[in-house]
Amino acid sequence: MPMRGMVDPFVTAVQHLRMASPAPITQNPDIRFLGRLLGDVIRSFGGEALFRRIEYIRSASVDRHRGLVGAEEVDNGLDVLTLDDTLNFVRGFMLFSMLANLAEDRQGVAIEEGADIAHVLKRLADDGVDADKVAAMLETALVMPVLTAHPTEVRRKSMIDHRNRIAELMLLRDAGVVETVDGDEVEAAISRQIALLWETRPLRRERLYVADEVENALAWLRDVFVPTMPALYARWDRALGQRAASFLRVGSWIGGDRDGNPNVVAASLELAIGRSSETVLTSYLDAVHALGAELSISTELATVDESVLALAESSGDNSATRADEPYRRAVSGIYARLCATFEAIVGKAPPRTSSLTGLPYADPSAFRADLRALAKALARGPLSTGGALGRLIRAVDIFGFHLATLDLRQNSDVHERVVAELLKVAAVEPDYLSLDEAARVALLRRELASPRPLSGPHLAYGEETAKEVAIFKAAAQAKARYGDEAIARAIISKADSVSDLLEVYVLLKEVGLYTPGASPSATVSVVPLFETIADLEAGPGIMADFFAIPEMATIAVARGHQEVMVGYSDSNKDGGYLTSTWSLFQASLALAPVFESAGTAMQLFHGRGGAVGRGGGSSFAAIRAQPPGTVRGRIRITEQGEVIAAKYGSRESAAVNLEAMAAATLLASLEPELLPPADAKRFADAMDEISAASFRAYRGLVYDTADFRTFFHQMTPIAEIATLKIGSRPASRTKSDRIEDLRAIPWVFSWAQARVMLPGWYGVGHALEGFTDKGLLKEMAQGWPFLQSVLANMEMVLAKSDMNIAAKYAALVEDQAMAASTFGTIRDGWDKAHDGLLSITDQSRLLEANPSLDASIRLRTPYIEPLNLLQIELLKRHRAGEGDTRIAEGIQLSINAIATALRNSG
Repeated sequence: MPMRGMVDPFVTAVQHLRMASPAPITQNPDIRFLGRLLGDVIRSFGGEALFRRIEYIRSASVDRHRGLVGAEEVDNGLDVLTLDDTLNFVRGFMLFSMLANLAEDRQGVAIEEGADIAHVLKRLADDGVDADKVAAMLETALVMPVLTAHPTEVRRKSMIDHRNRIAELMLLRDAGVVETVDGDEVEAAISRQIALLWETRPLRRERLYVADEVENALAWLRDVFVPTMPALYARWDRALGQRAASFLRVGSWIGGDRDGNPNVVAASLELAIGRSSETVLTSYLDAVHALGAELSISTELATVDESVLALAESSGDNSATRADEPYRRAVSGIYARLCATFEAIVGKAPPRTSSLTGLPYADPSAFRADLRALAKALARGPLSTGGALGRLIRAVDIFGFHLATLDLRQNSDVHERVVAELLKVAAVEPDYLSLDEAARVALLRRELASPRPLSGPHLAYGEETAKEVAIFKAAAQAKARYGDEAIARAIISKADSVSDLLEVYVLLKEVGLYTPGASPSATVSVVPLFETIADLEAGPGIMADFFAIPEMATIAVARGHQEVMVGYSDSNKDGGYLTSTWSLFQASLALAPVFESAGTAMQLFHGRGGAVGRGGGSSFAAIRAQPPGTVRGRIRITEQGEVIAAKYGSRESAAVNLEAMAAATLLASLEPELLPPADAKRFADAMDEISAASFRAYRGLVYDTADFRTFFHQMTPIAEIATLKIGSRPASRTKSDRIEDLRAIPWVFSWAQARVMLPGWYGVGHALEGFTDKGLLKEMAQGWPFLQSVLANMEMVLAKSDMNIAAKYAALVEDQAMAASTFGTIRDGWDKAHDGLLSITDQSRLLEANPSLDASIRLRTPYIEPLNLLQIELLKRHRAGEGDTRIAEGIQLSINAIATALRNSG
């Protein structure tokens, strides 16, 4: 095999990607530095021979992508790899991608222009919206990222932890620090972390349990969200010139989402909330302990407010050494009460106990009141600027004693079966499932009006009913123990009728979370999730009928808002990318007047994934592209899988992404409408036509093409993805292999691995080609935030796809005549999407207007192609029946590596 001049394989990646257009990311010094260290590690641990083989493969791939003469004829070097070499090679390319991701995040590639509060406040002020108006809107606002355990994060937590340690060390290097506080040389410490990455097993051996998912989420919450969010508020308060309401909070599904996951039970919910409370209370204890060291103010030198003196006297701290330090004595008493609170709620002693005794705080507001007394007394001169005490008060506002608000979620089919059994056992209705919708609603309303419970401790129920009743009982107990915000919503998947909502209220009534009467009340909001295209179209009518029920309207008006969740994943799988996004836009717009008539605010909850095919892409752009009048300060968005690590993997990246979400919400809520009504009508009419054409093309391929299901299962690594131990949920809701029954995550994930990315673009090209008014298309692309966001996300997906690589995956299909026809249709659709996008955006190539993203993708492409080629070869051998365990491991490792390089693959 011909060898070239040997250089570090990852150092020169940037040098080999010079293209005609500027590519700032290729100048990133972090990539050069980290690549050099990775090359050294591979040489040190893998040996010179492995290093040379990896370098040959890398340089050959880079040359092909540079378009060098003769590069296509050069052996790619993959055929000579042994299975052991293959595993090492894949790990090397995976680690380079991980380090490149880190370098990009550090250089701010993900920061969007204008996506910060200070910039937004200036922009709004220019539009006549002053700070007081912004502050008033924030009083009723809610912006909430919601962490889920959807299985799209392929990396082990151990790998992510090493990556985060490298990020911390790189910050020291930026500051010119030569040694860590422990005496290690910074560069040597970084190299050590990379070596640990090299020798850390990338793949999980066992499937994750719900408890594992809870602990993984707690790591992000404890290490990132808890310290970052109060610091963000301090910055926003300065920009606003006053203290903003605590409108940005955090939520979670982990431990409460039972939809399709039989492993989530009452004990899971109790564990999730209990561990969350323990985590946040421990954080408070540490903060209060630190305050005791800081607040050394003496009565000999300062006048002390009576409220502080009262706290000091009641603390029980009679130490002579602190007799003149009332703040410290007051803090000692607060710490003792917080220790008692910890023991009362968590059920065990805190890590650091108090020598004093105190009564537990009844709720977070009582704890906050004591802290506020200290802060008010300190409100003079430089001491009034907040500091650690101000951040702690803000943390208590945000996190309470629960940390993250846990949502309940279950499928409507389960709810109706459970309610049917409760009614039958209670001798109220023998066959609820046979009733039509009107009869169901009438019966459920009667039950909601009655104080009599349906269930009883001495009645026998089936396993499903007993499990669901136990979940709701656990929710009621959690709210009583950890605070009302511990659980605030019950989400209904596959909601398609008013009875679906009423059934959940009946279950809430059984555990005391719904109170009947002349003015009924509920401490948990029932939230319908509209997922498919048909559900989205029916949503406004369902909500109108829901609000027409007086008791439901009463509850919604008293609460001040009603939430509706809209799902991107299933609507995309159902109707394709463009129809999905347009249907969501239209549904949101149609819901707004329904809520207006009901006299309550609408709160939309967007179920977004990481990949564009599941609603991924820029949150800032997505929120700003929402229909006018549909945000109004309230929005929730799911964050899942690889997106959590990418957006919230460090305090710095979390601050950027949380602020972007908050800034976009302010703009979407308060910025004057940019699009004149006449243009909005023209654009919407055009989009109706375009969406319909895209829908026909997508459905024609996915659901109407003979043997498409077989094509998909044989072309992509869908079966092999199911073997990854990346989540506690099964890959499919049923044992069926129909596209309709497949979960959206493996659907999108599989197409990404095969470099087709079909859910993110198919059908759009057909629609753009068939629309005759090309001038109108260009006008829409230039002046409509909705279409700009749609096209930007699709452009990223097209740039990450590769039809030449995809063709090699199509060769895996047994019936090659069928494969040639089906893949030919897909490739034609890609060409149409590519050409149509360039035409209406006036670009000569993809991402011409986004050079940083263009360079980022081009940097990775030469590293992804060999991974794809190896994966294809391993798939062939695996499917041919070869039993060497290294083949299966190689497939899983390649899936991991490709997902890491693509970043948003699920």
